Amino acid sequence: MTLQLVLGTRGSPLALWQARHIAGRLREAHPDLEVEERIIRTEGDTAPIRPLEAGDRGIFVKRIEQAMIAGEIDIAVHSLKDLPTRQPDGLRLAAIPRRHDPRDVLLTIDGVGLDGLRPGARVGTGSPRRRTQLLALRADLEMVAVRGNVDTRVRRLLAGDLDGLVLALAGIERLGIDHVGRVTLDVARCLPAVGQGALAVEARCDDEATIARVACLEHAATRSAVEAERAFLRRLGGGCLAPASCFARLEGERIRLDAFVGDLRGQRSLRDGDWGPIDRGRQLAEGLAARMLSAGAEALLAAARVGDDG
Repeated sequence: MTLQLVLGTRGSPLALWQARHIAGRLREAHPDLEVEERIIRTEGDTAPIRPLEAGDRGIFVKRIEQAMIAGEIDIAVHSLKDLPTRQPDGLRLAAIPRRHDPRDVLLTIDGVGLDGLRPGARVGTGSPRRRTQLLALRADLEMVAVRGNVDTRVRRLLAGDLDGLVLALAGIERLGIDHVGRVTLDVARCLPAVGQGALAVEARCDDEATIARVACLEHAATRSAVEAERAFLRRLGGGCLAPASCFARLEGERIRLDAFVGDLRGQRSLRDGDWGPIDRGRQLAEGLAARMLSAGAEALLAAARVGDDG
């Protein structure tokens, strides 16, 4: 008997790669399963040039989640970093596969690193998180807001509009982009986004059959790390577009957390960290966020929301 699963996804090249990767793994695990791909145009796709703002959280996933709640699709595949830290009622993260390398990468025509960029170089990024960390390292840089899919951004670099472009390494490697120079940014210099490099398979809470089918995709260590990161951001109240992040990694039986919050000019920032048992990752992350809020993170986030970082 052939079983059918309808998978919802955005239509960008990266989203399609991710969806087809997950569909392929499901077919391998369940040879009797037929996976139908359904492309859903999200709000983020309808305005691909406008810079994202703090009120845009969930812009790449809301319509897909609405389709799932309506029963039009059975699962959705997302970049976990695009998901708000609270799930809509009735939906759950049914599986989180093994995380790809979460680091950011600097793309340049000649492959120079951050320290090798010319004074005043134009560096493209659509992320406040990247902006504040890069300016803290190189205050002379001109940060250029860029939107659009990965290929669109890379074309701006190749056209000479930018001296450098910062993207997630996972997306570059998944798409096989190797015709530009690149230097990976160490997490000690630029913390990745919460959940970066990880995929999320979302399903309805009451769809037990589908949840059971996608369980084969689950990677427990990745879930422990990203749930701690998301707990930090949720407690911080910053959202996925805040100039803030928390990065978790497992070291033996313990989890290590590193976090930062900054301003949009890269002039002020708070950094802190913690570590402890893996099964207390979320509690450690929430405590870390509370400590940073008490140390002044709330004022930095409030200034970033209104674009006033002076």
